[in-house]
Amino acid sequence: MDLYGFSDIAMEHFMCPRNVGSMPDADAVGTGGDPACGDALTLYLKISDNRIVDISFLVFGCVAAIAASSMTTELAKGKTLEEAAQITDDDIVAALGGLPENKLHCSVLGETALKNALLHFRQK
Repeated sequence: MDLYGFSDIAMEHFMCPRNVGSMPDADAVGTGGDPACGDALTLYLKISDNRIVDISFLVFGCVAAIAASSMTTELAKGKTLEEAAQITDDDIVAALGGLPENKLHCSVLGETALKNALLHFRQK
């Protein structure tokens, strides 16, 4: 843990986030946000044969929001839609090696945006 309570994994995902960027040809798009702190996440999914074959994100937020968004993409990539729907904020926090107590809400961004993207896909 660093001075601010972030694990090495969380700091790695903050400094070198995975799967960053928009996806103009996405099959589904989902958003999540926390008006209280200003964080906003958009997830883009490419889906083939009921599986997330590509995923990317754009986020506006703090260290925890960026790390959680990056980890969400890593956890969801390659999963079936059913498997991805089971990913929770607790899974994201665990995969990051924890988050400071006052930053746990940032993990909800990933879960919310992912579930909204899956809902968007099913409604198409």
